[in-house]
Amino acid sequence: MFDTKIAFIVRNDLATWQRVNVVAFLATGVASAAPEILGKPYVNAHGHEYGNMSIQPMLVFEAGLEGLQKAHRTGLERELTMLPYVHAMFSTGHDEANREVFLQEDPEDLQLVGLVLRGPKKSVDKAIKGLSLHP
Repeated sequence: MFDTKIAFIVRNDLATWQRVNVVAFLATGVASAAPEILGKPYVNAHGHEYGNMSIQPMLVFEAGLEGLQKAHRTGLERELTMLPYVHAMFSTGHDEANREVFLQEDPEDLQLVGLVLRGPKKSVDKAIKGLSLHP
C-alpha cells in the first residue's frame, strides 16, 4: 500500500520512560521531515475536531548500540531520511542544548539511543535487518 516505510529503533537497555520519550521526540521529527504522511484531522460525532496523525503505519524495533549504529550506517549509505537521538540529549533541558551535545558527538561512533528511518521499503528493510520488534 505504501512505497515507503517508517521504522523507529530504540535502545534495549533504556528505562521504559526513556524509550517512550525517545519515540515521541523522533515521531515529531519524522512528521516534520515528511509532512505528506499526515492525514486529515479527526472529527467526532459531535463535530469536535482533533489533530491529525500519520496515515502510514510506523513500526518500533529495539536494538543494542551496535544494532543502532549499523542501521545508521546503512541509512546513510542508502540515503534514507533519518533522525537520531543520542544519549547526551537525556542530560539537556531544551532544544538548543540538544543541538550542542549532538554536534559534539563523534559521527563515526554516535552514542545512539534512538533512530527513526524513512524511505523506500526495501532500503529501510535492509537497515533494520535482524532487529526485533519492540515488545
